[in-house]
Amino acid sequence: MIRVQLPAPLRRLTKTEGLVELEVTAPVTQRKLLDALELRFPMLRGTTRNQQTQKRRAYVRFFACGEDLSDASPDDLLPQDVVAGKEPFLVVGALAGG
Repeated sequence: MIRVQLPAPLRRLTKTEGLVELEVTAPVTQRKLLDALELRFPMLRGTTRNQQTQKRRAYVRFFACGEDLSDASPDDLLPQDVVAGKEPFLVVGALAGG
């Protein structure tokens, strides 16, 4: 099981707390993980990525194993510790302003 940590606004939409666990078939990529997340929680469609371009939304970032994966290709393999369920995949709402 892959663990996904959602930010508070998305947890409220999904009515979940803490981590969400998902089964994703190998090879596990960011695209497949987000597809599985949106399949389980259809209300998230369009919240983390644009549905036409599949690019992440401007104020959403993705992290795993201490690395910023926000600008990585959606078809890159996720770190093995995420795939093994040892580390969560983090969806983080970015802040702007000054």
